[in-house]
Amino acid sequence: MVKNALQAQLLKAGLVDNKKAKKLSKQAVHEQRTGQNNDAEMKAKIAQDQQQKQARDQVIEQEKKAVLHEKELKATIVQMISQHKIRETDGDAVYQFIDDSKIKKLYINQQIYNALVAGSLVIAKDKEGYAFLPKALADRINAKMEGFIIVNNSEQNEQSTDEEDPYAAYVIPDDLMW
Repeated sequence: MVKNALQAQLLKAGLVDNKKAKKLSKQAVHEQRTGQNNDAEMKAKIAQDQQQKQARDQVIEQEKKAVLHEKELKATIVQMISQHKIRETDGDAVYQFIDDSKIKKLYINQQIYNALVAGSLVIAKDKEGYAFLPKALADRINAKMEGFIIVNNSEQNEQSTDEEDPYAAYVIPDDLMW
C-alpha cells in the first residue's frame, strides 16, 4: 500500500508505521487536489493583477498624453504671440499694470498707450517679457488656454454702471498720470 519509494524506505527503517504512511499518502493526495484548485485561484489572481496593471498603464498613458497636449498648446500659443506681437513700441508714455501682485512699468508710444486704454490692444506674457497683441487674437488665446493675457482693458470698458450710483456721472479716467 505504499505509494512511493520514500515511504517504503521510512517503513523499512521503522521511522513511520503503516497508519502514519496511509495518513501521509492521504494528505499528499489532498494537497494535490487542493493544489490544482490553488492553481486555478492563482491563474485568476494573475489575470486580475494583469487587468489592474493594464488599467494603471492606461491611466498613466492618458496623463502623459494630457501633459503632451498641454505642452503643444503652450508652444502654439507662444508661437502665436511671437508672430503677432507689435514690435515697435518704444516711446515716452508710461503704462503701469499688475503682474503676479507686482507693479510693472512699460515705456510705450502714445498710440499704443491709447489703444491699451481703449481696450483694442492687450498685454500678454512673452517668454521673459511682455507683448502687445490685438484684442481678437487675445480672445482666441484665452479660448485655448488662460493665463497668458495679463491686461485686458476691454473687459473694464464693457462693465455697466449701476443706475442708482450717485457718482456714475463722475468717470474716473484710466489714463490718469500720477
